This record gives sequence, structure tokens and C-alpha cells, in this order.
Amino acid sequence: MPYYIYRVTPLGPVRQLAKISQFEVFKEASNEAKRLRRETDLAPGELIKTIFAENELQAEELLNEPRGEDPMTGEEY
Repeated sequence: MPYYIYRVTPLGPVRQLAKISQFEVFKEASNEAKRLRRETDLAPGELIKTIFAENELQAEELLNEPRGEDPMTGEEY
């Protein structure tokens, strides 16, 4: 399965996703994402994300899923 790199831009309650590139090897995808984060002027709230998925559709579905709550630490129990 490939690794996809996306630019994620929040637009109100939805996210605009723009595919930047695709890699077969994690290390290459990770290095490219790090380079993009360093060298790209991102607007406030914009992110560069790497996602592992079977295809672009699944990658975009995963990126649009709401994140779960943060895990509780021992002090919060």
C-alpha cells in the first residue's frame, strides 16, 4: 500500500484536501513531508499530512475522520 502526502486546509467544519505526492516506501514519504513542512509557507491551520492507505479514496476518508478524544493520563482517572 502506498503512502500519500496531502496538504490539509480547514474550511469551517470541512477540510480541503490536496494530494501532493505518493510513495511506496515510508522513509521517502516521511522525508518529503518533513521537507515540505520546512520549505512551504503554510497558512494558519494548514497541515502537511502523510497517510498510509490502499488508495486515494481511502486516504481522503481517513484524513476526514474526526479524531477521537485524547487518551486519559493517570492524573485524570
